[in-house]
Amino acid sequence: MSEAVFIPLNIAILTVSDTRTSETDKSGDTLQACVEQTGHVAAVRAIAKDDIYQIRSVVSQWIASDAIHAVLITGGTGFTARDSTPEAMIPLFDKQIEGYGELFRSLSYGEIGTSTIQSRTVAGVANRTVIFCMPGSTGACKTAWNKIIAEQLDRRHRPCNFVEMVLQRG
Repeated sequence: MSEAVFIPLNIAILTVSDTRTSETDKSGDTLQACVEQTGHVAAVRAIAKDDIYQIRSVVSQWIASDAIHAVLITGGTGFTARDSTPEAMIPLFDKQIEGYGELFRSLSYGEIGTSTIQSRTVAGVANRTVIFCMPGSTGACKTAWNKIIAEQLDRRHRPCNFVEMVLQRG
């Protein structure tokens, strides 16, 4: 049996924020650095206002594209009136990845204690594109990427990962 080899994926990064710009988007910068340091391609990056329809518009274009394998979304997962990332994404999912939010909050508990209950992180698959939503802090982005997402987007990770599924597109 041959050993699995790393396959770089094209990953889109969306920052959901009413205030951040390309110059002040530290969480987007952090995710881009994580993606590229791992050997993947940060194929496209955008910032959307915390508005259900603006978020869906951007992500819908990416999940319709055969060129994008995964989407990372930072921001809009809290409980303020404007936080709407889960509401924007869940209707787009063909399947929800239930364990992602559970695992994220479990890992985050060790870092921020019970404040993790205010994190409405979600993930799912839409048109064979895997989508991971995380809080807007750089610390949360690092936790999500380093402790969950990086392994799930690495074909060498066993016993399972999302790479074969996302490569079946097109």
